[in-house]
Amino acid sequence: AMGLFIFFTVFLQMCCHFHCASTWTVNNFLMTGPKAFLTYATSVQSGAQSGIKECKHQFALDKWNCPESTLQLSTHNGLRSATKETSFVHAISAAGVMYTLTKNCSMGDFDNCGCDDSRIGQAGGKGWIWGGCSDNVEFGEKISKQFVDALENGHDSRAAVNLHNNEAGRLAIKATMRKACKCHGVSGSCSIQTCWMQLADFREVGNYLKQKHEQAKKLEMDKKPARAGNSAVHRGARALSLGGIAKTELIYLEDSPDYCVQNQSLGYHGTEGRECVRSGKSAWEKKSCRRLCADCGLTVAQKRIEVVSSCNCKFHWCCTVKCQRCTQVVTKHYCVRKHGARKAQSKTKRKHLRRS
Repeated sequence: AMGLFIFFTVFLQMCCHFHCASTWTVNNFLMTGPKAFLTYATSVQSGAQSGIKECKHQFALDKWNCPESTLQLSTHNGLRSATKETSFVHAISAAGVMYTLTKNCSMGDFDNCGCDDSRIGQAGGKGWIWGGCSDNVEFGEKISKQFVDALENGHDSRAAVNLHNNEAGRLAIKATMRKACKCHGVSGSCSIQTCWMQLADFREVGNYLKQKHEQAKKLEMDKKPARAGNSAVHRGARALSLGGIAKTELIYLEDSPDYCVQNQSLGYHGTEGRECVRSGKSAWEKKSCRRLCADCGLTVAQKRIEVVSSCNCKFHWCCTVKCQRCTQVVTKHYCVRKHGARKAQSKTKRKHLRRS
């Protein structure tokens, strides 16, 4: 549902933008305005949803777990903070839209787009040449920019930072692409290979951007909007101040709030009541109870819960699958308030509010 909301927010703003631009001719409007964007509507919606889903996966066991309240992309529709977490939201959303547009383009879903065949037949390296169907990331990047970047029509440093993080998300798609090859030769000798570039699994893009989030750089910039009539000068100054930061890096302006405590105005629910994992596969999962509970002044409560699922499924000719319903008792762990810790918790919250 949130992906659909983001898509329609983008689409309506794009319609208004092109409809209000008096310098555009009727032909330009028909070719590059809302009618053209309708062609990509489903892909943009799906891409936005993919970005949100990946965000929730990457931060499932973090204090900040990608809540719905932070998923509005426009700085003029509520997302006014510019923290490390919102930098990830912008990057993964832009990446999701670009990824889906690129994939659908290569699959032939659009009449005006197909594989990137610009290098077919050229020598790529020793023993291989360019061939096959390379994913057309240039197309995906172009359309993603038109949709996602259109949300940033502000002139302050937050808008500049958000646009930078949008670009970092799109560059993550290119950075994670992989070369795929097919052998040719007598009796499978593989004397020559044809190779092409293809998108990685979107999970790899999410992992890549999660690392960028952990290494994100804080900037000290003026958060005030540019003065009227002098916006070009201020934009140039902001671009210059970002010149030393690589386009692939995530950047932010403000320290993150205390995600341990609930903050209704910001839409953060705190970690009380959150589930953690004690027997996870990775060290990050195994430390989730310490991260979500102990580090936030909470303790871990163990609960045994009955889970009903399908089991002992059998195929019956022809053509049905019949399953039994099995009940399994599983142990889950949750963060709960320590006995008598109400005052300490509220004191932490008051301290955070004074600091803000």
